[in-house]
Amino acid sequence: MLTSLITTIGQAAAQAPAAVVMHGPWGDGTYWPFFLLFPLFWILVILLFIFVARRTWRRNHCWAASQGAEGVLRERYARGEIDETEFRQRLEVLRAQPPGRTA
Repeated sequence: MLTSLITTIGQAAAQAPAAVVMHGPWGDGTYWPFFLLFPLFWILVILLFIFVARRTWRRNHCWAASQGAEGVLRERYARGEIDETEFRQRLEVLRAQPPGRTA
């Protein structure tokens, strides 16, 4: 059984083209640039992740900056610089004034 298997493999190898026997399944090496695709793929994935993360951060940063006076008031209340009654009084004053007008 084993000898017939070895004989069959030997015959198949003898009938294989010389290029396959010599260079293996890669042929004569004309497809060498394809090994660059794997690192290129991961570089593109990392760059895409960085792009999305920066865009999200920038969008959140702009949103926080556009909060204006109410946002500052909320931050001061959260830090404990003002108490709840002062927060509510100042919030009412801010909401009573039109957005483009200052006192």
